[in-house]
Amino acid sequence: MLEKLFRLSENGTNVRTEVIAGATTFLSMSYIIFFQPALLSLAGMDFGSVMMATCLSSAIACLFMAFLANYPIAQAPGMGENFYFVFTVVLGMGIAWETALGAVFMSGVIFLLLTVFHIREMIIEAIPASLKSAIPAAIGIFITFIGLVYAGIVVKAPGDAIITIGDLHARPTLLSIIGLIIMLFLMVRKVKGAMLIGMIATALIGIIMGVVEFHGVVSAPPSIAPTFLKLDIRGALNLGLFSVLLIFLLMDMCDTVGTLIGVGEATGLMKDGTLPRAQQALFSDAIGTISGALFGTSTVTSYIESTTGVREGGRTGLTAVVVAVFMLLAVFFSPLVKMIGGEYAVMGADGEILYKLYPVVAPALILVGSYMAKSMTRCKWDDITEAVPAFMTIVGMALTYSIAHGLAFGFILYPAIKLMAGRGKDVSWMMYVLGGLFLVKYIVLPG
Repeated sequence: MLEKLFRLSENGTNVRTEVIAGATTFLSMSYIIFFQPALLSLAGMDFGSVMMATCLSSAIACLFMAFLANYPIAQAPGMGENFYFVFTVVLGMGIAWETALGAVFMSGVIFLLLTVFHIREMIIEAIPASLKSAIPAAIGIFITFIGLVYAGIVVKAPGDAIITIGDLHARPTLLSIIGLIIMLFLMVRKVKGAMLIGMIATALIGIIMGVVEFHGVVSAPPSIAPTFLKLDIRGALNLGLFSVLLIFLLMDMCDTVGTLIGVGEATGLMKDGTLPRAQQALFSDAIGTISGALFGTSTVTSYIESTTGVREGGRTGLTAVVVAVFMLLAVFFSPLVKMIGGEYAVMGADGEILYKLYPVVAPALILVGSYMAKSMTRCKWDDITEAVPAFMTIVGMALTYSIAHGLAFGFILYPAIKLMAGRGKDVSWMMYVLGGLFLVKYIVLPG
C-alpha cells in the first residue's frame, strides 16, 4: 500500500529510510511546538491552546503535502511570520489577536486562489536558473547560521548588533559541540539515521550534564477552546489592514517558494527548472495557513528543517506523514518532545534572560548547510548579471536572518542589472512584477 501511494522504489527509497527521515525532520523542528505558544502568549493568547493549534495545523498541512504532492516537506507555523504577528501587528499596531488571525486566514484564502489559478506555480517557473541554484545554498547557509545561534557558538555582542563568538565553555554550547562531533562521526562512518541517533544521544548526554531537563513522558492534551474559531474575519477586511495582509502574503510566499526550490534541488526533483506537482505543494501550504488561523496560530508554511530529513534520505510524502503522526502524538507526549526541542535560557547577572538556546536541535541544523551548499556551483559566476543577484540572495538570507529578505535582494537586482546591461528581454515579465512588488514594499514599509 505504501509503495503504491508514495512510489518508494521509483524515488530510490524505502519505508525504513522515510521513517528515519520523518523522525529526524520532526525532531529538528520540534522546538516550534513550545516556541510558538510561548511567543503568541505575549499577544494574550492561551499557551496550551496555541500549542494544540500548532500541532494540529502542522499535521493537517503535512498530510496534504504527503498525499497531494508526495514531497518530504514538513509544515508548521513559520518563524518570522510569528514575530511579525506578535510584535508588529498585535503589540506594535495595537490590533487584537483575533483580528490578526483573521488577516492570516484571508492571506491563506488568497494563497489558495493564487494556487488554483496557477499564479504561484508561474512564479516558481519564472525564477531564473541562477537564482534557483543560489536559493538552496542560501537556505543551507541560513540554516547553518540558525544552528550556530541556537548552539550559542555565535551570539550577538552585548550592547551591539555585531555577531561574535559565544562562550564555548558554557554547558549548552559544549553539549551542542558534543552533539556535532557525534553526528559527524556517524555521518562519515555512513551510519543510517546519523542525525536522528545523534539528537537522541545529545539529549541523553544533556540530561547527564544538567542542560536538558527530563519533564516526564505523557501528559493530557490542553484545551483548544480559547483560540479555536476565535478569528475576526470582518475586522481583518478593514482597509487599514491592507498592508498587514500584503506582508503576510509576501512573507509566506517567499518562505514557501524558497523552501520548495531548496528541497526540490536537494532531492533532484527539479526538472529543467520546474518543480513537478508544484501546484499541489502550494495548495497544501495554503490549506495549512487556513487551518492554522481557524485553530488559532499564525501563518503555517513549508519548513526549511525539512532538509534535515532529506539529508537522511527522505524523498517522498511518507516522510511528511511521519512528521504529521509525531505532531499528533506530541499533544500527548509534550513532556518528552520538550526534552528534545526545548530551550535553555541563558541568564544575565541581573537575573534577566539574555537569550535562549536549543542545544539538542542545533547540531543537525549546522550540518545541513554543507549538504545544500553544493548547488551554488551551478550559478554562472562568470556573468556579472547572474552572479551578483545570486550572491546577494545567498548572503542576504543569512545576514538578514530571513528567507524573504534574501529572495527580495535577488528578485530586485536580477531584472535591474539585466536592464543595465541592455539584456532586459532575458527576464520574464513575472520577474519584473516580483521585483517591482518587493521594491514598492521596501519603499513603503522599509522593515
